[in-house]
Amino acid sequence: MNFIKPTIRPRRLRKNKEIRDLVQQNNIHKNDIVYPMFIVEGKNIKQAIKSMPDINRLSIDLTIKEIEKLFKKGIKGFALFPYNDISLKDEKGTQSTNSNNLINRAIREIKKQIPECVIFADVALDPYTTHGHDGVCDEKGNVLNDETVEILTKQSIELAKSGADFVCPSDMMDARIINIRNALDNSGFENTGIMSYAVKYASGFYGPFRDAVGSNNLLKGDKKTYQMNPANKKEALIEAKLDVQEGADIIMIKPGMPYLDVISQTKQEINNPVAVYQVSGEYSMLKNMIDSGDLSDDVIMESIICFKRAGADIIFTYFAPQIIDIID
Repeated sequence: MNFIKPTIRPRRLRKNKEIRDLVQQNNIHKNDIVYPMFIVEGKNIKQAIKSMPDINRLSIDLTIKEIEKLFKKGIKGFALFPYNDISLKDEKGTQSTNSNNLINRAIREIKKQIPECVIFADVALDPYTTHGHDGVCDEKGNVLNDETVEILTKQSIELAKSGADFVCPSDMMDARIINIRNALDNSGFENTGIMSYAVKYASGFYGPFRDAVGSNNLLKGDKKTYQMNPANKKEALIEAKLDVQEGADIIMIKPGMPYLDVISQTKQEINNPVAVYQVSGEYSMLKNMIDSGDLSDDVIMESIICFKRAGADIIFTYFAPQIIDIID
C-alpha cells in the first residue's frame, strides 16, 4: 500500500501557540464586553444570588467601587438591573417612572463618580410588578401592549434624565422603539441611545436572572405572548429590522449560545451594531460545571469567542471580571 503524503497540511498553522495566535480569525477585546450588575437598597450591602455563583446584588456604594475597579481594568460598559422590595411593587409597576427610584439614584451616583463609564439601563416593568410581567395586564392576565408602551416611554425619559447612555427596552412590546425615540428627542435627549432587545426569545434560560431581580416567584403564567418562539428564525429579522427603522441604535439578541445562527443572520442583514447577552442560565450552567471540576475554565473564553465568530459586536456576560483578567 502506497501512502500518499499530504501536500496541503492545515496543521502547519496549528503547530504552536505563537502561530495559532498569529492566524486567529476572531479575538475578544476589552471594548467588546459589558458587565450586567444587580443593585439593591442600603449601604455596604452584598447579597449572594444562590442561583448565580459568585454574582451578588450590591448596594449603590459597592456597585460604584466594583465599577471603578473594572473600569480601570478596561471594561467600559455596565448594564444595571434593580432588585426592588415587594412593598414597592404593584400591578402597574408605578415605581418604574419614579425619578428617585433605586436605579435612577444609582445611575446619578455612578455617573457622578465615574462619568466616562457607559451605562445601559433596562427598560421593562418586571422588576416593578407584582405579577412579574414586563408590562401591565388586564383582568384576564393579558399583557397590554399600548398601555405598557406609554409607561415604558416615561420610564425611558427618567433614565435619560438620570444620565443613562443607553435606554434598553427588554419588554418586546410592539412600537415601543418609535415611541421612546420620539419622546427622547422631544425632551432634549436626542443623544441618548436606544439598545433594543429586538430579538428576545421566550427562553428557559432566564430563571436565575428572575431570581436576581426578585420576579421569579411572582410570575403568573409565561411570557410567550410577547417574547419570541425559540423555533422561529425569520421572525428575528422582522423584529430587528423594524426596530432599526424605528430608531434603535444597537440590536440585542438574547439568549446567546442557543441562538448563534440568529446572531449570524442578523449581523448579515443589518448595519447596526449587534449585541448578544450570555444570559444567567448560560452563565450558571458553565460556572457550576467549572466549580465542580467537570469542565475547565477554558470554556469561559470558548463560549465568548463563539459570539464574536457568529458576528456579535458587543457581549453582555457575567464572566466579565474573569475575561478581563484573561485578556489583559
